Amino acid sequence: MKGLAGVNTIVVIGLGMTGLSVVNHLMRLPQSLTIKVIDTRDNPPGQDQLPESVALCSGQWNTEWLLSADMIIASPGIALATPELVLAAEAGVEIIGDIELFAREVDKPVVAITGSNGKSTVTSLVGEMAKEAGIDVGVGGNIGFAALDMLAQQHQLYVLELSSFQLETTSSLELTAAVYLNLSEDHMDRYPGGLAQYSQAKMRIFDHAKLAVFNRDDLATKPTQFSGSMTSFGFDEQAYGIVLVDGKEWLAVNGEAVMAVADIALVGRHNVANCLAALALADAAGIPRDASCRAMQHYTGLAHRCQLAVNRHGVRWVNDSKATNLASTLAALNGLQLEGKLHLLMGGDSKGAEFSELKPVLADLNVQLYSFGRDRHLFDDVTSNVISVETMSEAMEQVSRTVQSGDMVLLSPACASWDQFANFMARGDAFVEQAIKLQDSVSGNS
Repeated sequence: MKGLAGVNTIVVIGLGMTGLSVVNHLMRLPQSLTIKVIDTRDNPPGQDQLPESVALCSGQWNTEWLLSADMIIASPGIALATPELVLAAEAGVEIIGDIELFAREVDKPVVAITGSNGKSTVTSLVGEMAKEAGIDVGVGGNIGFAALDMLAQQHQLYVLELSSFQLETTSSLELTAAVYLNLSEDHMDRYPGGLAQYSQAKMRIFDHAKLAVFNRDDLATKPTQFSGSMTSFGFDEQAYGIVLVDGKEWLAVNGEAVMAVADIALVGRHNVANCLAALALADAAGIPRDASCRAMQHYTGLAHRCQLAVNRHGVRWVNDSKATNLASTLAALNGLQLEGKLHLLMGGDSKGAEFSELKPVLADLNVQLYSFGRDRHLFDDVTSNVISVETMSEAMEQVSRTVQSGDMVLLSPACASWDQFANFMARGDAFVEQAIKLQDSVSGNS
């Protein structure tokens, strides 16, 4: 089998959705393999779904298994700098991830998206563009479905969101087109080399791409060494950009107007850039332009991404739980216009980030900041109006006592959720659920 020649014993590191997708994929192959799984959690999710023939070591590492393996397939959450993996690598054991395994098996066109922010929106939008054109498309990777699970469906086109973690263990992914959306500080606890090391991991998306798409307004996304074709997106008239038609902005390709910006269903300036990036990928994948435009006219975005949860008594409760880093929150705040006060909920696991960039942005807003979670103290100095509480629920209770008609309650944490929630989705769902309960206690006229 392509990519696994000479491989007999494979050790999968980490269960959960990704680990199970790897095991299930390997079990589908005609090649006879010995498959073992290591998960350092005592009760790893998905262990009840493992086939009886797959051995599981839980609660600890098994160095003997690692050193005797022909290949190790590590989940993205496991850093390659982990001592046990370093030991195996030094012993000559090949270590890859699920995306590399996907790369060695896929035989249909693939486009991929990376960047610090906007990945999920662009990935989903390209998928909607393909569906609008009647193309059987698989959308996943770091969002939704595991890449290997999609491979079993034999789609005509694959659209992958790829994180820096996934790209670290990917070396042969051939892409019809790849886009690097933007770069901002994130996951600094994983990258001791700082922003440069983080960006270097993301740049791997271009290694075997036919077309590289970068952000003209963030030149850190432009590959410095690339032999294929390149294009870009941005807010001027070049390549995928913006032109004025009768005084109104239009999306354009090489100066040719394609669609009025006012007709885009997504909200926010950052989403105009996301549409341009998606259009570049769709064009490269052969998706008809009219289908792409129809998709942009009806695609309203994903849950937990500036999602209007409740709008009652003149108060809007907005769920932006997906904002797990500062840049995402800044994007949500950019150009925000309110007739009343902004009640901003921030906090959680900072992942080593700092938040001084918020000061000038918040200085221009009528804002009351509520900080919560493990790293809430990091927000003490970003504005003079800070209320610090332990939990998001406490913050929302306090908001409900003072919020008035015309106000917005915005959950845009700028932090990961792991200190108090399983993931950002659970945090967002909790926000929506409590907002619905609280809305009836808010008169909006106090």
